[in-house]
Amino acid sequence: MSATIKVTLVKSMNGRLKNHIASVRGLGLRRMHQTVEVIDTPENRGMINKAYYMLQVEEQVK
Repeated sequence: MSATIKVTLVKSMNGRLKNHIASVRGLGLRRMHQTVEVIDTPENRGMINKAYYMLQVEEQVK
């Protein structure tokens, strides 16, 4: 039973810092309002925390 996190990009990446854009891309998000499910790992949590202001996060347990 691995926990997943549902992440949605809700703000544009235009004009953001390069490392914030890289974190969002690393999560698999490419365009506005796209939603992906990622495994709840410390690495993914770090990328979410880096660009938290552009993302909407929902925790799920499968």
